[in-house]
Amino acid sequence: MPKKFYLIIILIILVFSLFIFRVYNISFKNHDYYMQKYKEISEVYVEGGSAPRGRILDIKGRVLVDNVGINSIFYHKDINVTLEKELNIAKKLVLLTDYEYIYDEDKLKDFYMIINEEEVNNLITDKEWKLYNERKLTKDKLENLKKDRITNEMIDNLDKLTKYSSYFYYLMNDGYMYANKVILHDVDDLLYASIIEEGLDGIFGETEWSRVYNYKDTLKSIFGTVSNTLPKEKEELLSKGYTYLDKVGTSGLEEYYEEYLKGEKAVYKLVNNNLVKVKEAKRGSDLVLEIDIDKQLELEKILKKQIKEAKKAINTKYYRESYALISEPLTGNILAMAGIRLLDNGSFQDVTINVIKNAYTVGSVVKGASMTVGYQNKAINIGTTYTDSCVKLYSLPLKCSYKRLGRLNDIHALAESSNYYQFMIALKIAGYKYRYNMKAEATINDFNKYRNTFKEYGLGTLTGIDLPGETKGVEGNTVAIDLLLNLAIGQYDLYTPVNLLQYINTIANNGERLKLNLMHSIKNEDKILLENKITSLNKVNLNNKYMERIQKGFREVMKSGTGYWYLDPKINGAGKTGTSESYIDSNYDGKLDAYVLSNTFIMYAPFDKPKYSIVVISPNTSDLNSKINYYVPVNRLIARNINDFLFSSS
Repeated sequence: MPKKFYLIIILIILVFSLFIFRVYNISFKNHDYYMQKYKEISEVYVEGGSAPRGRILDIKGRVLVDNVGINSIFYHKDINVTLEKELNIAKKLVLLTDYEYIYDEDKLKDFYMIINEEEVNNLITDKEWKLYNERKLTKDKLENLKKDRITNEMIDNLDKLTKYSSYFYYLMNDGYMYANKVILHDVDDLLYASIIEEGLDGIFGETEWSRVYNYKDTLKSIFGTVSNTLPKEKEELLSKGYTYLDKVGTSGLEEYYEEYLKGEKAVYKLVNNNLVKVKEAKRGSDLVLEIDIDKQLELEKILKKQIKEAKKAINTKYYRESYALISEPLTGNILAMAGIRLLDNGSFQDVTINVIKNAYTVGSVVKGASMTVGYQNKAINIGTTYTDSCVKLYSLPLKCSYKRLGRLNDIHALAESSNYYQFMIALKIAGYKYRYNMKAEATINDFNKYRNTFKEYGLGTLTGIDLPGETKGVEGNTVAIDLLLNLAIGQYDLYTPVNLLQYINTIANNGERLKLNLMHSIKNEDKILLENKITSLNKVNLNNKYMERIQKGFREVMKSGTGYWYLDPKINGAGKTGTSESYIDSNYDGKLDAYVLSNTFIMYAPFDKPKYSIVVISPNTSDLNSKINYYVPVNRLIARNINDFLFSSS
């Protein structure tokens, strides 16, 4: 035989030997291994409904947000299920729930097209079928023609049971084909048991989890919301294992700490078209806050009482809400925060989330930062004095302090809240020495000198607070000399309440700006997964000797200046008051039509070893267009009550 023939025979033998070895390896030697792999591939596992989320607790371990179990009925579609079988399941669900559900007229037409396919197809003309077969009429247009030609008389021919079953059929087939579908939510125990006992194919029951707030509306806007389905804008979460039907935090702390709060869903195995639970649902990790619920509730109580009393006073037409925050200035930890709005019906609304979202004209509280601009740019030095007066620039009205304050140095200018002192600094920043009725101009560089320094304190920038959606505040976009002067006294750019909190903390902390923080720790049972650490964001570019002057000025505010009545004189505190004038859109028609007064207050105490810092903002407390010259002292009363509470209980 030729040599080539032998080679072919050898090759065939080798191939068959390899095949036999492979069969032996699969069938005998590694039989168990391959059977396990086949089993893993062929077995079907599905996830259950929602898992319990982690709880939210206060600093002392008291549960603020918890979970409550809700009976829910689900449907899992079998790959071989027939239309007739699904219709029977839907009808049985209608009977079990005693016709409790409203069908949708539009979806009922879709349902009619499914159960009466031949009849509906006859509604299409031969010409239209021809166009469809020639691809001159799309499938969508063909289906729309069918739907449009279903008459009310045709719908009326359906019996009541069939009409109602359309509701359940729609729920059973909505969304992804083989995903678990929620059919009934928050079902009472009796109905839940009766449906499960019926043993309908693909129908199973499970406990879903919903949030419960143990202190009602307290901090609810800060806790945030949990969506029952994955929002479209959150589709990037699909790559992380979420499904469209998963619950997910969509705002507040629920969103910010979603990664930790989300639980692990139960897992079911499909056995003979029945779902058998193989893994229990697991609760998410707990979020422990720095918030002290006792302080929080007292803060809200004070706000509600003082707001309600203030609204009884004259000249409070536009006043309706106040904000207050309490923190530890040397850590940045927030111990309590509240925004309370009084509604027209006399009830209160939690608007605490506005402390990171809304910006206000805050007035003279910014003067510590403004003084810093003066020191940094050598516009003033320690002990620089001016005799308080008014500034008159060419073609502009007089700009004055609230009264003539006499001769003032840098400390007393803060204590008495001299506008004139700040105007002198601002004019020097712009390159001018003041003369009566002088012409002057400002540049964007002059504005930036102020804004850059303000940001070193946290004014007009993000504070780093652990909440989504924080805003920086609002910068004015017009450059003019009178607006530069306004900027220096807090009458131009707008700042958020958390901006002010970080600002006063920075002064208390000798110029070091710390990140604001709500989270104390995240734990899973006894295991700490994440712990809050003091985070320094920057240091104000200012020599300590100048920072001490600002601190002493703030101390004098509380000892003998504009803040004297804001706390018990026995409390060794430092702070600053602020009053601002601004125009607002009172009726939300897009026009600024009301001229109002707003009040702010910031402080820390004790002066030598700060324990607490406080911010109080009350927008629109008085109508400046009114003929009545009365300004309700609500901001001062709120601050005084907070101080009395904190320092009598600490």
